[in-house]
Amino acid sequence: MQKVWLAFLSFLLVLVLLPLDGVLANPDETNDVELWNAVKPLETTVTFLNSGAHPDDERSDFLAYLSRGLGVKTSSLIANRGEGGQNEIGDELDNALGIIRSREMIEAAKITGVKAYHLSETTSDPIYDFGFSKTPEETLEKWGEELTYERLIHFIRTYQPDILMPSFQNDDSQHGHHRTMTILSERAFKDAADPTVFPKQLKQGLSVWQVKKLYLPVSSGDQADTSIEIGDFDPIYGMTYPQLGEQSRYLHKSQGMGSDIPAEPRQVHLDLKQSAVDTKSQSDLFAGVPYDFTDWANKLPHSASKLSADFKYLQRNLDAVITAYPNEKRVFSKTQTALSNVRSITAQVKKAKLSPAIKNDLLHKLSLKEDQLQNVSYVSSGLEVQAEAASNILTKGQSTYVTVAVKNNGKQTLKKLAASLNVPKGWKTKTKLKNVNLAPNKSATMTYLVEVPEDADYYHAYDESAITTSISYKYGSTKTSITEDLDGTIAVLPDVGLTLSPEDIVVNTADVKEEIPVTVTLKNYTEGKASAKVALKVPENWKVKPEEATVSFHEQSEEKLVRFTLTPPKTIQNGDYQVKAVAAVNGKTFDSTIQEISYDHIGTFYYQYPAQINTVAFELLMPASLKVGYIESGFDKVADYLSNAGLTITKLTEADLAKGDLNQYDTIVTGIRAYLSREDLKANNARLLEYVENGGHLVVQYHKPGDGWDAMKTAPYPLTLGNPSIRWRVTDEKAAVNVLKPESALFNYPNNITSDDWNNWVQERGLYFPMKWDDRFETFISMADPNEEPFDAGILMAKYGKGTYLYTNLVLYRQIQGQVPGGYRIMTNLISYGSQ
Repeated sequence: MQKVWLAFLSFLLVLVLLPLDGVLANPDETNDVELWNAVKPLETTVTFLNSGAHPDDERSDFLAYLSRGLGVKTSSLIANRGEGGQNEIGDELDNALGIIRSREMIEAAKITGVKAYHLSETTSDPIYDFGFSKTPEETLEKWGEELTYERLIHFIRTYQPDILMPSFQNDDSQHGHHRTMTILSERAFKDAADPTVFPKQLKQGLSVWQVKKLYLPVSSGDQADTSIEIGDFDPIYGMTYPQLGEQSRYLHKSQGMGSDIPAEPRQVHLDLKQSAVDTKSQSDLFAGVPYDFTDWANKLPHSASKLSADFKYLQRNLDAVITAYPNEKRVFSKTQTALSNVRSITAQVKKAKLSPAIKNDLLHKLSLKEDQLQNVSYVSSGLEVQAEAASNILTKGQSTYVTVAVKNNGKQTLKKLAASLNVPKGWKTKTKLKNVNLAPNKSATMTYLVEVPEDADYYHAYDESAITTSISYKYGSTKTSITEDLDGTIAVLPDVGLTLSPEDIVVNTADVKEEIPVTVTLKNYTEGKASAKVALKVPENWKVKPEEATVSFHEQSEEKLVRFTLTPPKTIQNGDYQVKAVAAVNGKTFDSTIQEISYDHIGTFYYQYPAQINTVAFELLMPASLKVGYIESGFDKVADYLSNAGLTITKLTEADLAKGDLNQYDTIVTGIRAYLSREDLKANNARLLEYVENGGHLVVQYHKPGDGWDAMKTAPYPLTLGNPSIRWRVTDEKAAVNVLKPESALFNYPNNITSDDWNNWVQERGLYFPMKWDDRFETFISMADPNEEPFDAGILMAKYGKGTYLYTNLVLYRQIQGQVPGGYRIMTNLISYGSQ
């Protein structure tokens, strides 16, 4: 619920104030942050759009200044969902990570008062974060240039920004995705106003739109057309705008964003790249762009003098609402006058003889102002709304009740107050309640029966909420309407979800197991009792026991586990296979996994995908007695995948690292970025080095330079990770690999590594290549992206005492979790070096 969240924000902003000159800066007790957030946007008609590629690309400090400091209607348009990024709070990757990062951006944007949008529309959308790209050409090839550009033009024509600012310059130091959005944004400046560009959009009801100005951020005032001081302290929020921006960035938790910064001056430098307005040689950000309705009045022709006077009068009414702050009653009263005024002028503009461009501009600005005024009316009314469903999880054909409880905490009677439900087409709602007049301190509860049709669409995390409530009331002759979400996530899910374990299977053709255990966890999403028959569909010539099993459920969300045993054919050939799970409930068949994604900072969401085990068969040799200790980071599942493939893996606990007998392991492996997530690893690093010195073999997977990595102390000899990390990577997953020491056991024991093992890799070859290392490290492979100098630090190994220390920045975890045979075989060889 918006009001509940805003109340929490008010509380948060008071409690987490950052230091100002060493003293906690507390906002005045009379400040009403929620009310101020509502009234401040009435000050200006300017709309601003910041474009970027990934969630967290938004310029949070500057956007906080524009939105919270000036009241500018501000939004971020992001291309993809960040699916190819890394996850610092869990092991979700790909589409599941995209859901997390999308929701984080939405929550972050609420703090700065920014609306978040994406060009990507669904999971596995063509506009996908496929990993780091060094060129816009590669990015557009994979995204689809026509598709991406059409969606961008559509958004600009819909949102109609006055000012557009991509987040990044188009230069080769930037991510190819960033450069792509900058290039397309610059092209769209003119094309969005051209009726010959995507003319079908105009037939669908959109109008062409001319962005007034396009800026790019630059690093210094010498390069800028305008520089803006944004480090001002705002007494309403008790902090500066950059500090407020950092509060929002803390919500990008999966990316480890956010930092505590001091209250100090900060400037944003902007280069004006394109302009469609006469700035009259002024360098101000808004030069040439009408700032409020008074400026718009001055743009009208002399023949529209009465309309011009009406616009000036409207702006005075809007200013009066702001001046009435923080008196809630006066704000409410002034808002009704301004709201009535906006509607009256809108009707006049529709009839006025104005140029199409001016009329379109004015109607758009009036529409936005009407929405803003309705929000002010709602916030200042004192109306408290609590809307919730009896069950947030629904199934097709189910009915549920939704209650909307309202209480008037204000000082005026709200007439003809009504609450209606907004549901998808085909859904039905019923209620016996009608409009009510709600006096101060009075409450009312409205109950609805909601019927979900049998052909309802299943929940998708990127869709709008399935059920919302529209609240309307009248004060005098002025009507206010607003929309609120229900508490929690409303999701239509299959009757039963099936989660398979393991998620992936390796069939080792060198040692085909007669029995491969598989478990299917069934979760009941129906209300009350249900019975499900579950079976596995296996490839030809495979066997499965039992052929079918029946489970009974007594309540919603109950889980039951069924164990199966797979037997692949002894003569299985190398290749990919699929094992699918299906369940029958009430004559209907279900075959989906429902991944529940739940974190305190974003809430609970669901990702639905086919219930199947991706199976790959290939030869994987391994020493019979190899004992491996694995230090999990929480960022990869390599230990589980290697264990399922047949290696003997022990996950090392804090106690193991601090006091356990490490010498019992032939090899110890650290998960990716483990020095970031495991404080106990950093604290006991000396024990690991002692383990190596005593004859152990330590394999360290890749880290970022800032992951608690000490270039002089973490490894036994100096080892510096590449920085800036953006340049120290090979992003082409097909890049040629040159094995520098083919005779090494790393490529011959226990598996003979050939060129085939470097085929079919996913996303990339290596990240954060070391840039400097001690001469005692040997190098073993070399690789490069096209037209670049090769890196030869993909595998570094050094003798230390009686043992060996190996560092690899190859993205083996993605290959292993992506069922790439070469990833398994190479990792097994790196690990097995300790058993020789």
